[in-house]
Amino acid sequence: MNKVGIIGWPVTHSISPAMHNAAYAALGLTDWSYELAPVPPDIVGKGLRILRDEGGFIGVNVTVPLKEAVMPHVRPDERARAIGAVNTIDFRNGSGTNTDVIGFIDDLRAHDVSVPGATVMVLGAGGAARAAVYGLAKAGARVIVVNRTMQKAQVMLADLALSAGIFTGVEVKTLDEAVEMSPSLVVNCTSVGMWPKVDESPWIEGIPLPAGIVVYDMVYRPEVTRLMQQAEAAGGRAIGGLGMLVRQGAAAFTLWTGREAPVEVMLTAGREALAARL
Repeated sequence: MNKVGIIGWPVTHSISPAMHNAAYAALGLTDWSYELAPVPPDIVGKGLRILRDEGGFIGVNVTVPLKEAVMPHVRPDERARAIGAVNTIDFRNGSGTNTDVIGFIDDLRAHDVSVPGATVMVLGAGGAARAAVYGLAKAGARVIVVNRTMQKAQVMLADLALSAGIFTGVEVKTLDEAVEMSPSLVVNCTSVGMWPKVDESPWIEGIPLPAGIVVYDMVYRPEVTRLMQQAEAAGGRAIGGLGMLVRQGAAAFTLWTGREAPVEVMLTAGREALAARL
């Protein structure tokens, strides 16, 4: 049996098992299974060794709060080093990568959102924002980072400049300054608006959303967030984060199995798993 799974603390909320196991079934990969594997933050190294040596796992996805903590225990690739986080590990060669970037950029493409040359506003300065800024800058976008604490955003950009050479074309601005720069895309990389606080939005009241804006909200529970509702009310277009979750998982699926992932199957399974939790 080829066993993979997801580590984090906790992991009971994860819909990844539903997505991956549906994909295995669709492709007839009856010798593959995806399981929940909770690992406490204080025993990350030991937990990885147990899963690899005793549990028979050939790889794992990594979710919060362990994405940074696993870095010393694997061989992170260039992308993972630049972002400072690993979300996919292959025990067969000890490698670690970050498929969040792939999932995000691939989902933008799937929704026909053009990135090269676009002016993009990124909300947040945490791990998800680092992945977004990295992917957007590599794809040729002009990126404006807006964060409640500007210093944190500036530190993030300095880290990316040192680790990945990403500095040109990326700026830190206040929200009203960023709006004046006429972005065509806003990406929410914060957790504001996530269930159960579904009435919250990262957008500051009193500042109108640019007319016709495309809003990409990485939050996927609820499937339609308050920010997405605001975008549509302003005549814009709103895209939720489920596609990114699925496509980052699809990239891990392909890494482990060598097979192209059935993305639509994973999307359907993910949507059904979310609905079952409501």
